[in-house]
Amino acid sequence: MQAMREVSPTTLVLVLVVFIAGCGGQGSSGGGSIAEEFDLSGPQATAQFSVGSEDFAEQRVLGQISIQALEAAGADVTDRTGLGGNEAVRQALLDDDISLYWEYTATGWLVFLANTDPISDPQEQYQAVAKQDLEENDVEWLQPAPANNTYTIVSSPETAQELGVENVSDLARLVEENPEEATLCFGNENDFQSRVDGLPGLEQAYGFEFPEENLIITPLDTVYEFVVQGERCNFGVAFLTSGLLKERDLKIIEDDENFFAVYNPAPTMKDETLRENPRLEQLFAQISEKLDTETLRELNSRVEVDGESPEAVAGDWLQENGFVG
Repeated sequence: MQAMREVSPTTLVLVLVVFIAGCGGQGSSGGGSIAEEFDLSGPQATAQFSVGSEDFAEQRVLGQISIQALEAAGADVTDRTGLGGNEAVRQALLDDDISLYWEYTATGWLVFLANTDPISDPQEQYQAVAKQDLEENDVEWLQPAPANNTYTIVSSPETAQELGVENVSDLARLVEENPEEATLCFGNENDFQSRVDGLPGLEQAYGFEFPEENLIITPLDTVYEFVVQGERCNFGVAFLTSGLLKERDLKIIEDDENFFAVYNPAPTMKDETLRENPRLEQLFAQISEKLDTETLRELNSRVEVDGESPEAVAGDWLQENGFVG
């Protein structure tokens, strides 16, 4: 057996320094953010992105989530959120003016790909739009979030109870039996009165028709107010992830025939962008899976109701969920 060598004080100090540094490095790696694990700054990645969005609260929040997550992963990002309506943002993607933005599955399927029949199953809807858009336009759809920003009919709880309307079938009966009470407000920005997944399809699916004089078109931000007041309209068309639903204490009228299309938000980008940066798929998959309807409603409420900036709201959410440090 060999005799143990005597260790000098200097050598012992050096060993301890190396050991502590090693432990510190392991702790730093383990405590790093999720986004940092998807390093986009290496030689195999372009590491330069331009993120777009439509010009409303939810889209701006989703855009800021993308920007801050990409920056945390080491990318150089240009903020082009708030570009306008969905057609303007979509065209910017097709023209390579932006690298990516969040789009809704039913919007892609019904509006951009001009299909006439929405698909009620979320996964089937996603797979269908992803397949066709890639084949026809080289646009990749990454994993969608479970949140569903679809249309919904709302009323005040008092109105619903007084008129006996719990679901859209009840509303259809109200139109037939007491039509003067079946007044409906909807925003002039969303083409609800003409979309296949809007009023015409709803009336056909449930077998009724609103009297023309009962349909009140108004700026979207006033729909919620009018419904609460119950004077101009007893019912209104809202979006399921709106932050105003809880703040105004509005009742969601159940779509008991599951007519309304599925609007799951998903990151979209050109096929070339994803091929050059394959790590984007896993990064955004982890982000998407945490964005359910209630989460988006809460994030939207902080912008729409509390007046916080989309940048701050997105940053808080990313930090709370470990995506950024």
